[in-house]
Amino acid sequence: MNNFRFYSPTEFVFGKDEEKHVGELLKHYEAKKVLLHYGGGSIKRSGLYDKVLKALKKANIDVVELGGVKPNPVDTLVYEGIELCKKENVDFILAVGGGSAIDSAKAIAAGVHYDGDFWDFFDRKATIETALPLGVILTIPAAGSEGSAATVITKESEGLKRGSGAQVLRPKFSIINPELTYTLPMWHTAAGIVDMMSHIFERYLSKTKDVILTDRLCESTLISIMEASRTLLNDPNDYEARATICWAGTIAHNGILGVGREEEWTTHGLEHELSALYDMTHGAGLAVMFPAYMKYTLDEDLERYYRLAIEVFGVPSNQFQKREVAIEGIERLITFFKSIGMPTTLKDAGAKKEDIPTLINTLEKNIGSTFGQFKKLTLQDAQKIYELAWD
Repeated sequence: MNNFRFYSPTEFVFGKDEEKHVGELLKHYEAKKVLLHYGGGSIKRSGLYDKVLKALKKANIDVVELGGVKPNPVDTLVYEGIELCKKENVDFILAVGGGSAIDSAKAIAAGVHYDGDFWDFFDRKATIETALPLGVILTIPAAGSEGSAATVITKESEGLKRGSGAQVLRPKFSIINPELTYTLPMWHTAAGIVDMMSHIFERYLSKTKDVILTDRLCESTLISIMEASRTLLNDPNDYEARATICWAGTIAHNGILGVGREEEWTTHGLEHELSALYDMTHGAGLAVMFPAYMKYTLDEDLERYYRLAIEVFGVPSNQFQKREVAIEGIERLITFFKSIGMPTTLKDAGAKKEDIPTLINTLEKNIGSTFGQFKKLTLQDAQKIYELAWD
């Protein structure tokens, strides 16, 4: 196990009706004027918007609103949010929604006190030192942004999707009421499930030795996610299954599953090019790219994939056919993704094979010509992975 520092200061407020206490939480964190940041009309149709405004009014907190966050959040709205916060002297941001709203809020929070262009943080020209405090009411379990230090934004003019982060971007509090996810279409639920599983795979596929504790934490979380997913296919309003999915999405990406081990984030980089080019749902893109990445890197650490197949996907062990067992594990992952309605090939996801050179070109701009921790890869390797993902 490697040396590590783990910092997770977010206060998680979990359970039924907890969103009603958002005003009290904001007062506790000394908020006086809040930017309410959210996406489309779903929080208004569900009644959550009115609940939040009522709670803020009761707590005598002034509110400035900025809606319109899209899936794969964009820089143009972040610029608008930064200027709005400066103009209105906002001292706290409340993100209501899923990962897109939270990531957009984080980017705004980072840009308010920065004299330059906030994109400098995503261009690696500057580091995030200070940020407005923010809180979260989660409505879509997926990205884990409610407990992480990371944010991902797309620069529309150049089609670049990049991540940045800092510990100051971890939310002060995150309210997670599983009941708020009842109205999610199964597509979004399933895409979120793939996203959180992918966050775990990026940590599980590690060359670090003697990390059995986090191995088992990763494995048990993956198993719990899949079990709850199967329940939701039959009963989308099963509270306990929703609760499992909500909390799994948080711990999948708040850092606890990656302590003491080297992490791998290549597959997320490969997928970001898909969602930037096609505006593809992030989880759907990951459902396509992870099986392809796994097949391509299988022989880099056969023992790791062998363990994954046995411990998570229930493939019977066979010391004399380890490669076959490992491959069967990947096939069972593909079967699971299909069972929850996710695409598993680029063709199924609506991508174009002739766009692969474009994907490679922007991949180089975003992460360079060589990348990877679990397996060192080049752009030529990336092209082969995209081709492997085609059909």
